[in-house]
Amino acid sequence: MRIRARTRRLTAFGATLLMVGALGACSSESSDEPPTSTPDAPSDDLRRFYEQELAFEPCEPYATTAADAELFADERFECARLETPLDYTDPDGATASIALLRLPARGEPIGSLLTNPGGPGFPGMNFAALIGMLGPDSPVTERFDLIGFDPRGTGASRPALDCYSDAERESGVISEPHVLGGWTAEDSRRWTDQCAERSGGEQVLAHVGTRDAARDMDVLRAVLGDDGLSYLGTSYGSRLGAVYAEMFPENVRALVLDGPMDPYAGTAERRAQQFTGLQRSFDLMGAACTAQADCPLGTDPEAVTERFQEIVRPLLDEPVPAGDGRELTYARAIDGVVAGLYAQTGWPLIIEGIREVREGRGETLLALQDGYYQREADGSYSNTIEATQAINCLDEERLTSEEETALIHDALAAAPFADPGRPIAESSNMCEFWPAEPTLGYPYGTGIEGLPATLTVAVTGDGLTPYEGGVRLAEALGGSLLTVEGEQHGIALIGGNACVDDIVADYLTDLTLPPDDARCTIE
Repeated sequence: MRIRARTRRLTAFGATLLMVGALGACSSESSDEPPTSTPDAPSDDLRRFYEQELAFEPCEPYATTAADAELFADERFECARLETPLDYTDPDGATASIALLRLPARGEPIGSLLTNPGGPGFPGMNFAALIGMLGPDSPVTERFDLIGFDPRGTGASRPALDCYSDAERESGVISEPHVLGGWTAEDSRRWTDQCAERSGGEQVLAHVGTRDAARDMDVLRAVLGDDGLSYLGTSYGSRLGAVYAEMFPENVRALVLDGPMDPYAGTAERRAQQFTGLQRSFDLMGAACTAQADCPLGTDPEAVTERFQEIVRPLLDEPVPAGDGRELTYARAIDGVVAGLYAQTGWPLIIEGIREVREGRGETLLALQDGYYQREADGSYSNTIEATQAINCLDEERLTSEEETALIHDALAAAPFADPGRPIAESSNMCEFWPAEPTLGYPYGTGIEGLPATLTVAVTGDGLTPYEGGVRLAEALGGSLLTVEGEQHGIALIGGNACVDDIVADYLTDLTLPPDDARCTIE
């Protein structure tokens, strides 16, 4: 139970999941007032959505996991559903129901603060609850109604994406292809058909992208009564915020973009960035291990990848027992290590997990993977990973099988700790038969006119969204950059760093930006 609790906390720090093939000067004047510009009025055919009233109620019925059921029992939280068009070009057609949670401000509110934890595919109701619990005395929780919402297709929102049975998830159908390849065109077609059948039809699959979610955010902003959007997005949440800024710049009050994604990097470039960053994090973890007594990776920091491969590659042929009749396979072990690399606090779990594999056991790395894939104790899974894949089908560039296979090769070359040391089978792009073409486009969030000052928060040792991407996002938005020294993915309002949290609070509450050379350090 202790391992499971720690892995839940780790997954809160980052949400850019590595499913290969699924996937200027600013004013610092203070003001509590929203922008003076008036948001554009909604068109007549969308007016009923923008003018709806929310009916808040207790949150227990909105829980989709055991952890959420426990969390949502807190009477401070109140929940509701927002109705939006499934297809914004057809507002009289089918609708989506967006589940949301509100934690009312402790004091006189400036307005609402919308939040998103990333993914794509992570539900966000529990993210707002987590922020509220970690910062009960924060100026942010005093001056803002915290809002967490499950983006369309995820969590408690409806329709929900559902592409696998729990038995398929347990079999490793998701984890195997991203390190071993071998996803065929027939697999892609069957997967797409199953997603459509289980999720509500092809129309649902065609309208779960980031641009759809950004439109939902604008409806939510208006329904909550805010002229300008205040927003905190982590990891993929930074992409969602940047796309909102591109689509609705006149409706922005303040954007905090944390663990930021590079808006210029397409699918292949960003994946190379991610795997290079992961190898760097792995090397640092391994070096820290070699300084300890009885490190399973030996005593030579330069040889930790080789030693790790010697320990885990045998899992390809002989998985090890991991408790409750389950086994740790090679792919699950790699997933478990990746989950632990999200933050330096996860390194001890990785080291313990590697030690167990050396001894013929796999409980710790499997527990890390379970947290990564949000597996419940009863063997059921949340829809987070399948939502990640489906949303990426509309966000990522559609690759040919040759490009897809090359991407896997390049990723493993950049992160040799994950290399199985065997030939990689040719792999189809899993979105090959998706019923809609990608809608995001690269680059995004650039050349925006009339955008208020924004704040990007980037950690120098972020293995999932490398620091340089944060620099490029801040430049694209013409906003400010807060550099944080450390090894972690995602930090603002959830990392317990007073330096970061104070700067973020000053910006959100007073629109005061830090100096250009502002830096914080993760101790």
